[in-house]
Amino acid sequence: MSLIQNIRKEMFNASKEGNANHADILKMVIADIQNEEKSLGKEISDVEIIKIIRKQVKKIKDSITEFEKMDREDLISKEKAQLEVLKKYLPALMAKEDIKKVVEKVINETDANSIKDMGKVMGATMKELEGKADGSIVKDVVQSLLS
Repeated sequence: MSLIQNIRKEMFNASKEGNANHADILKMVIADIQNEEKSLGKEISDVEIIKIIRKQVKKIKDSITEFEKMDREDLISKEKAQLEVLKKYLPALMAKEDIKKVVEKVINETDANSIKDMGKVMGATMKELEGKADGSIVKDVVQSLLS
């Protein structure tokens, strides 16, 4: 069963059980997936679906940060519940040590030797890691190794 099928199945189950918060976040993800498929004119892969879910997770984390500034516990708890729903569909991210090994390999392959080469290293590294690592951690690792 594909990832989109699993998401749809869980969304229907959550709706039947009356868990509106759970169903709503899955509906948003399904809508994002459908919009992406329409814009590309084809069905998207599970890897691309994971990217969409990661974007949704980032939005939720940003919302939590903003709600914390406003001291809105009601909204924070709702967002955290949605975050937990989405995390089930995401593979574990690579550890910083594993990311460092990949970055070191890319630096050697690209003959990068200064912070000026950061864009080249980041591009190659993110292409190799494709959804397996947090971009901000990769950026930190690249910066530390090129400095």
